[in-house]
Order: sequence, then structure tokens, then C-alpha cells
Amino acid sequence: MMKTCKKIRQRLLLAAMMLIAFSSVSTAQRITYSEPEREDSRRTDFEIIGKVGNNILVFKNNRNENAISVYNTDMKLLDRVKVDYLDDRWINVDFVPYADHVWMIYQFQRRSIVYCMGVKLDANAKRMTEPVELDTTRIGWAASNKLYSTIYSDDKQKIMVFKINNKNPKNFLFTTLLFNAELQLQNKHHMNMAMEERNDYFTDFLVDNDGDMVFGKFVRKNGSDYISNLELITKKAGEERFHMRDLNPKDERVLDEVKVKIDNTNKRYLFSALYYKQKRGNVEGLYTVIWDKAADSVLRETMLAFNDDLRKQAKGPDANLRIAFNDYFISDVIIKRDGGYILTAESMYTTSRGGTFNRWDYLYWNNPWSSPLDYSYWSPYYSPWRSPWNRYGGSAATRYHAENIMVLSFDKDETLQWSNVISKTQFDDETDALVSHSLMITGGELHFLFNLYERRTLLLNDHSIGADGKITRHPTLKNLERGVEFMPRLGKQISAGSMIVPCQYRNYLTFAKMEF
Repeated sequence: MMKTCKKIRQRLLLAAMMLIAFSSVSTAQRITYSEPEREDSRRTDFEIIGKVGNNILVFKNNRNENAISVYNTDMKLLDRVKVDYLDDRWINVDFVPYADHVWMIYQFQRRSIVYCMGVKLDANAKRMTEPVELDTTRIGWAASNKLYSTIYSDDKQKIMVFKINNKNPKNFLFTTLLFNAELQLQNKHHMNMAMEERNDYFTDFLVDNDGDMVFGKFVRKNGSDYISNLELITKKAGEERFHMRDLNPKDERVLDEVKVKIDNTNKRYLFSALYYKQKRGNVEGLYTVIWDKAADSVLRETMLAFNDDLRKQAKGPDANLRIAFNDYFISDVIIKRDGGYILTAESMYTTSRGGTFNRWDYLYWNNPWSSPLDYSYWSPYYSPWRSPWNRYGGSAATRYHAENIMVLSFDKDETLQWSNVISKTQFDDETDALVSHSLMITGGELHFLFNLYERRTLLLNDHSIGADGKITRHPTLKNLERGVEFMPRLGKQISAGSMIVPCQYRNYLTFAKMEF
């Protein structure tokens, strides 16, 4: 009897310390939570791989341990699979998920050699193939060992691994390896690119469904001015050379950070950026240029000036309208099938004892010179996510703010169809984990998920925008009583109607599956 009572007390104590998986149903959503794993804390690095087969896979790194947690559709843990193959000193890992398997592409260093490897995993995170060597690089003692980047096309039929050698700062050497969906090498190319020392910058790198690489290159003189000499750079799948096209605004506007998006349906590339009339001026509007791949020319260039009505929407009627967009940043570009698109931007800034954060303080992070140790190879891993925040926030004196979200819808001719603003006010001290939003695309609606305090209770809000631009506020999801705090901006959509959102439960990391 004593032993039985002791077991009951232990179970009750365990239940009090751990979040038991449960479901909470509101009008439109169902949420299911995983139980916390003792190895996972708030500081655990993770990547939500997605749904593979009938399971949900999440990669986790705790110091030197790499593992994949395998959950079923009810977020019950089925297995935790250790994935340190060949060597436990991993540098980086990327995943390309498919319906019934996932390619894991990882890097590790052994002595002076960096290895880039690939292995195929099944829905249970078990190996379907032996690890395959994709490429190797010999490096010096002072060089960065984070060499390889992995990108893949929207249809996942093309996978590209590339590295950039910047030993000669005026002449970068690109090495690209293009693979098919079975990770079979299609071609390996080496190309040189002339650079203006310490002034040249890159946008994100993308690959389209044809296997063509696309990115932007631009100049910031003296590391402190806005963008000039914007170029579209493409590399066709079967060619060992770059094609460069001038995309500078015709009326000499100065640009902010440039976003690139591929429209595979219509064979187009979309470049977008906020623009200014003068250096360190106020944000005046949105610059976009659409490049037609078949015609190999600019299809359309547009300068949308933000009018007072939109400024009042974005910042409120009592705000200084001239500076209404100075703390906005483009967050997502969603391509429509007809060639139109929807663009979202969020107001984000920080405040501290030293004053309000200024967007000019961090616009220049994404460059080949962002790491003092990176003497031989340039890598995007050294470039922080271009926002006022980083993964874990900063000092206790810093407050992170995330406010209104602007949504603009354009037709195929780049004419503004409608605009709307989701109003919110978020802030948190020391960390940015609980602020900002996640975007869920469900058919004809965009769902924006974010936390808001209501009567000192943190609630997960769901606001959606329909095809007509109308905002619908869905019932809030009251889960604070369970001790759960959502981190929506780190979530990932895993199917047409569901997404995984990481959560904090006391000092544990857990995950929630939201079904719409």
C-alpha cells in the first residue's frame, strides 16, 4: 500500500511539472501540445523539419548532441533519434522534406577538412541510405568553417549546395553543386565575381524550378549609405557563368533592404524594397521591379508612394505621418497564381536606456565582412536575421517592440487592389521570443498569429485577411492557465491546414500543432 501511494504521489508530481498533451478547441482551431523532453530547455537550438509520412519531425541541438524528435499526429513523442553520423562536431545542418522522406545535408570538420554530407531519412528519422559525401574543402586555421549553404526550389526537384571563397576580396569564387530530388549531382560549377572591396552586398540566394540560381547584388558606399547599383544576378542550371542585369530605380531613389521572390508559375523574379527620397530620409513608399525570365528584361517597375490614408492606417491618426513607416520591415511576399502578389510588413523596433533603436543601426549587417574570423569564406550563417532582433534577444535593458502589420495586395499589373492594417502592440524585455507574428496560408485566407496581453493574461490571437482585404478576428486561444507561452514567429506551416509553433513551458521547450 505504501509503495502504491508513493507511486501515485510521484505521478502527481510529474504531472504538475510537465505539460500533458491535450487539445483545446475554439471556433476554427484545434491545438495539440507535445510533452516537454527533459533534454530540451529554452536555449535548445531547433529546426521544425515538417510532416514526413504520418509523423512530424523536429531537429534539436543541445550543445554537442544532435537529435530528431519524432511525433505522431497528436504530438505524442514516438522516438528521439540521435543523428550524429561519422563525426559529432557538426557545423551546420539543413533539411529538404518530402512527403515520405527527408534529405539531411550537414557539415562537419575533421582536422583541416570540412565535409558536406547528405543522408536520406524516413518518417521515423531512420537512415534510408548511408551518408554520401557531397563536397569537401580544405581550410586554413583562421578561416571560417561554416562554408556551405543549401537552397532548394519550390517544387523540391532542384537542390543546390554552394560556397563562396572570398580570399581575394575583389574577386569572389563561387562553387555551386546542383542536385536533383534524389540528391544525384547534375553539375558542379566554379565562377568568379568581381567585387568592390567592403562595399558589395548580397540579397538572399534562391533557386527556381528550372535549377537557375537567382540573387541580388548591391553597393553601400563606405558601409553607411543606402543601396545603389542594384543588380539581378542569375546562373542558369547548365551554364558556368553569371548573368548580371541592372535594376537601379530610374529616378535615383535610395532603397532599403531588398527582398527577392520567385514566381515559378509565370517565370518571373520579383524584387521589392522600401524607398527614400534622400539618404537617412523617411520611408516614402514601396519600390518593386518584376523581371520576366523568358524575355530576359524588366517587365514592370513601380514606385508606390504611401499616401496619408495608408499612413494613418499604419501608425494611427494621431501619429506623425511623415515617419509612419520608418520602423516597418518587409516580412513576407506571397505570389498569386495570376502573377499578382501580397506583401506584408511589420513595425519592429527596440528601446533601451540609451534611446530608441534606429533602423540605420543594422541595415548593413548582411555583408561579406560581418565576421572578423571569416578570412577565407563568406557565409550567410554569419549574417543575422535582418530585423532589430536576434534569436534570443539581448540585454535586460533592451525592450523589443512589434506593432502593426500592413498588408498590400497587388494584381498581375502591379496595381494596388487593397490595403489593410492589423493593429497590435507587443513588447517584451530581455527576449524577442514571444513577440512578432507567424503567417499561416489557408486557401483564400492569410492567418496572422501573435500574442497579446489582455487583463494581464497572454493570449494567442488569430486575425485573418480574406481575398477582399477584410480582416476577421477569430476567438482568442486561452492557454496561459496551462503555463504555455507561444513563440509564433518561429513557427512553420507543415500542411495546407496545420502548422507547428514552438512554446515555452516553464524552462522547457515544447511544440504545439495548430489545425485550421
